[in-house]
Amino acid sequence: MAEVLARDGMWTFDGETVRVTPSRDRHVHKLRQLLGERSIPLAAIAGIAYEPGRRTGRLRLRLRDGADPFVTATQGRIPDAADPYRLAVDAGRTGVAEYFADEVRNSLLIEQVPDTPCDSWLLPGPAVPLTAAAGDGSATFDGERVHLNWNWATESGKRSAGSQEFSLRDVAGVDWTPSAGLENGFVRFRLKGAPDTRQPPKHDPHCLVLWGLEKETRTIAMLLTAMTARLPHPSTPADAPRPTPAALEPPTTPSTGDDPDALLRRLRELGELHREGVLTEEEFTTAKQSLLRRL
Repeated sequence: MAEVLARDGMWTFDGETVRVTPSRDRHVHKLRQLLGERSIPLAAIAGIAYEPGRRTGRLRLRLRDGADPFVTATQGRIPDAADPYRLAVDAGRTGVAEYFADEVRNSLLIEQVPDTPCDSWLLPGPAVPLTAAAGDGSATFDGERVHLNWNWATESGKRSAGSQEFSLRDVAGVDWTPSAGLENGFVRFRLKGAPDTRQPPKHDPHCLVLWGLEKETRTIAMLLTAMTARLPHPSTPADAPRPTPAALEPPTTPSTGDDPDALLRRLRELGELHREGVLTEEEFTTAKQSLLRRL
C-alpha cells in the first residue's frame, strides 16, 4: 500500500485502485469536496507524474480519454484548484510522493495498461437528482429529464416562453462556455431536430446565462457530469442502438457501490458540506435522500 497524506487530502494505492480523498480543510476547492472520494481503477489511468517545487510539489494523475465523465464534461472549464487529480505536496514529502508515482507507474507497466482512449466509462457520474444554479435560472436533472426554470434576471422574451423540459434522449450535445472577464458565459442544451438558430444566450430558451460565480461552476460541473455519464459514450457509433435504462446507469466502483460503510461515510461528508454552507438545504436534502434509498 502506497499513501500520500497532504493538506489537500490523501491519495492511496493498493496495486489496483488509486483512491483520491479530498481534505475537509476550508482552503480546498468546494467542487473537489462535493465530488468526494473517488476511486480510479488502474485501467483508467494513462500516467502519473510528480512535479517538484521549491516549497510545494504536485502529484498529477492523468486519465485515459473517455474513462471519466467528469473529465470529459469539465475539461478546460474549471480552475486548476478544482481538479481532483492534482495533489499539492509539501517539499518535505517529496520522497513519499516520488515513491507513490513510481508504484503506480510500475503497476501500469506490469499490467500493460494502454494510454489509448477508452470505449466505455470506467468511473461513475454523481448521483441524481441534481440542480445547477445560473445567472438567469437553474437546471435540474433527474437522470432522465432536464428542467430549466427562470428567475427574476431572465430576459422578458425568454421568460415568456416558460419553463423548459426535455428528455436526455433528445439532447444532441451541450455547449459550456465559462464567463471571462466582464463577459457572461453560458450553457446551451442542443436538442435533436431543433433548428440551430444560435440565438444570444439571454434570448435562447434552451440556454442558461452564467455570471461567473463559484457556485455556478461547481453545480454546472456536477450536473453536466451526471448527464455525460448517462449519454452514449463518445466512442459509441452514431447509429448504435440506444442503451436500455439499466445500462444508462454508470458502473459502481469497489469503494462506493452500495457498501453501507461507504454510503454512511458519504452521508457524513454531505452533512459537513451542508454545515459549512457548501450545499444549500435543498441540495443537501436531495443528495441525502438519494443515498438513503441505496442503504
